[in-house]
Amino acid sequence: MNRAFSRKKDKTWMHTPEALSKHYIPYNAKFLGSTEVEQPKGTEVVRDAVRKLKFARHIKKSEGQKTPKVELQISIYGVKILDPKTKEVQHNCQLHRISFCADDKTDKRIFTFICKDSESNKHLCYVFDSEKCAEEITLTIGQAFDLAYRKFLESGGKDVETRKQIAGLQKRIQELETENAELKNKVQDLENQLRITQVHASPAGSMTPKSPSTDIFDMVPFSPISPQSSTPTRNGTQPPPVPSRSTEIKRDLFGAEPFDPFSCGAGDFPPDIQSKLDEMQRQRWRGSKWD
Repeated sequence: MNRAFSRKKDKTWMHTPEALSKHYIPYNAKFLGSTEVEQPKGTEVVRDAVRKLKFARHIKKSEGQKTPKVELQISIYGVKILDPKTKEVQHNCQLHRISFCADDKTDKRIFTFICKDSESNKHLCYVFDSEKCAEEITLTIGQAFDLAYRKFLESGGKDVETRKQIAGLQKRIQELETENAELKNKVQDLENQLRITQVHASPAGSMTPKSPSTDIFDMVPFSPISPQSSTPTRNGTQPPPVPSRSTEIKRDLFGAEPFDPFSCGAGDFPPDIQSKLDEMQRQRWRGSKWD
């Protein structure tokens, strides 16, 4: 494996072995992007890639687009590129696929590494901008290589296969998480469409009939303008029936029918009274004639 940082191999590393083997070292940088290169190594190869990505970034900057910030997590297993806010993994570059790493001596802020893509098998050059940590990040990746190589020698090559299996499982987990998120979004969209359909299908102004309120005795109050309801009360019993008015003629205490002057005709009086009334009417008529 060709590494531009091999010139630093005699110097003391910056981090403890445990920090890179059991955890990771985080760095913040700006991500200029990645581009395909023809060779897996070489200073001129990365220089051409840097010039290409700088030019593309300059055009995007003139259009108002800012250079995205990323978080790098470096360990003996590789370099992860994450979104600094959501911690979503954008790229997972396994260490055994990284073939070249270098910082730019003409521009102290730029550092790069070349990694072979696991799906397309193409060599991609990743370019970053870090104002203060470009060289330090390059050395940290070099230390991760050194520790991984020592562990490879100690395990007789078995550790590499284990890391490959772990990396494959991690990739599968990420794919399943992405599919799960997409399915959740589809389910949410279907639920929203169903609610909209139900709203349009229901008739406008329709209201659910309210059950009649009851008094303190759990009885439905009587309303003279509405017919009697046959709905049982809450205790399950029917309200008592309203007594109907009887058509039978009522009589007073002495058994006589009550007098009603509006319903009585001339033939309703007794004969003796009727004759006297007739006589009084004839005398009145005679008196008025003579007058």
